[in-house]
Amino acid sequence: MNKGELIDAVAEKATVTKKQADAVLTAALETIIEAVSSGDKVTLVGFGSFESRERKAREGRNPKTNEKMEIPATKVPAFSAGKLFRERVAPPKEPKEPKE
Repeated sequence: MNKGELIDAVAEKATVTKKQADAVLTAALETIIEAVSSGDKVTLVGFGSFESRERKAREGRNPKTNEKMEIPATKVPAFSAGKLFRERVAPPKEPKEPKE
């Protein structure tokens, strides 16, 4: 699903126009990006959390020359799915009963 398809689905589900759904979705995404880039964590209960994480410096290899190189430390955006989201995607398995 791309952004246009998501906007169509949101507009239909919320019974608003596509233009309104686009405005709200765009504003929500921009707000999340701004908050995470300024160091805040955004938590949407049941859905998940967006945050920025530190990635340590590490050693890598140039794929063309196979030469070792140092990859500097950096910040990266991260998303952790909430419990409800995880359970909808992969429902918990029922424990197997022991054989007698």
